[in-house]
Amino acid sequence: MKVLSQRLNWTLGILMMVATALPALANGRAYQVTVTNLTAGQIFAPPIVYSHRSNFAAFTPGQAASPELAGVAEDADSEPMLALLAAEPAVGHVAIADGVVMPGESTTVRIQLRGSARNISALGMLVTTNDAFFAAGKRAPNSGISFYAPAWDAGSEANTQDCAHIPGPPCNNGGVRVQDGAEGYVFVHAGIQDRGSLSSQEHDWRNPVALIEIRRVSH
Repeated sequence: MKVLSQRLNWTLGILMMVATALPALANGRAYQVTVTNLTAGQIFAPPIVYSHRSNFAAFTPGQAASPELAGVAEDADSEPMLALLAAEPAVGHVAIADGVVMPGESTTVRIQLRGSARNISALGMLVTTNDAFFAAGKRAPNSGISFYAPAWDAGSEANTQDCAHIPGPPCNNGGVRVQDGAEGYVFVHAGIQDRGSLSSQEHDWRNPVALIEIRRVSH
C-alpha cells in the first residue's frame, strides 16, 4: 500500500491546486456522490468525481484511452486526469475521495454543478489489476438516483496479471507497464483469469463492480 499512499498524497496536493484554479461555485447545485465497492477482492483507488456537459466523455469504448485515463487505470495516478478535467471547458467541478475504497465499503464525495455541466460521472482504478477501472455517469437528478458501474479495461497495458506489473496488494509494484500485447482500445474487462501471479478466487469479479448513488443536498 506504500505506493498507493504516495499517490494519494501527490493527488491531494494537485487537487488543492485544481480547486484554487476553478471559478467560484457558490451558485451551483450541490450533490453527494457515494461510491460503493461491490467486489470481494479488489480495492478501489480514490474515486474521481466530476460534473460535465452531456457532450463530454473521459473515454469512448472501442477507442484508445487517453494518457491521462491510462495513468488512472494502470497506476492510480490521478494527477494528470485531475489537471485535464480542470482545464476542460465542458467540465464544471472536479473532486476526489480522500482515500481508497475497500471491498464492501463506500466513500462519499461532494460535487457541484456549474452552468450547463449537469451530468455527474465517477471513475477509479481497481488496483490489483494491470489496467482495470470502473466508470459510469448520469444526468444529475432533481433529488436522487442510483446506478451501477462496470469494470473497463483501458487497453493500454497487457493483462499479464504478473505481480511485477501490479500496483495494488499483494504486489505493490506500481509504475511498471507492459505495452506489448495491449489491446489498444477501451472495452469491458474480462476479469482476473487463472494465469500470472493473481488468484481468480481472491481477485476476480463479475460486473457490475460499483454502486454509484447521487443525492442532491442543496439548491
